[in-house]
Amino acid sequence: MSSNFNLSCVLFDLDGTLVDTAPDLIACLNISLVKHGFDEVVSDRLKPFISYGAAVMINKSISNVDEQTQEKILETMLDYYQHNIAEHSRFFSGMAETLDTIESLGLKWGIVTNKRERFTNPLVDAFNLTERVACIVSGDTTANCKPHPDPMLNACAQANVKPEECVYIGDALHDIDAGKNANMKTLAAIYGYLKPDDNPKNWGADALIESPAQLTTWITTACH
Repeated sequence: MSSNFNLSCVLFDLDGTLVDTAPDLIACLNISLVKHGFDEVVSDRLKPFISYGAAVMINKSISNVDEQTQEKILETMLDYYQHNIAEHSRFFSGMAETLDTIESLGLKWGIVTNKRERFTNPLVDAFNLTERVACIVSGDTTANCKPHPDPMLNACAQANVKPEECVYIGDALHDIDAGKNANMKTLAAIYGYLKPDDNPKNWGADALIESPAQLTTWITTACH
């Protein structure tokens, strides 16, 4: 690690990085599919597409369906999800300890996600994180979403930190690109929702992170 790197803020992607939201998202998708006359899908097949949004999840679940039907399924799914935002979602194992360590080191931390504010804010609140975060940036907070640097720079403005003092961790290529585009250190969360054809070794991240415990070690090392 570069000796001139002065870490002051850790920024997280939300779904598949900070919180395992797959159980709720896929449960709401299945409820919607059945309601509109389709079969349920197996969760493991859909997990890799969560980072790309609900519409992509639906598109990967059913084929040869007209756009109007897909829109109806999407509307039903998002309505269910908004009212069942954290029934089964959990921190990834060890993540609660990671956040405690970040705070004990006197660092700020925040969230930058492509999830819409109508879902991000209630989810963050359900995990009692609203008062702990230095910033929250959703997919509709800025004019552009990841991989554009705008959300990253907005997060820095909220947290009152410089991009070059931040590290961003996410489980998709667009996360790493967003961090790099904003001149941040980047970490690939390979414990997250990777697609079968993903090759995070080629993403250009500063490190590959296999677990929140390894993330804790990386952060602690960066501070010494």
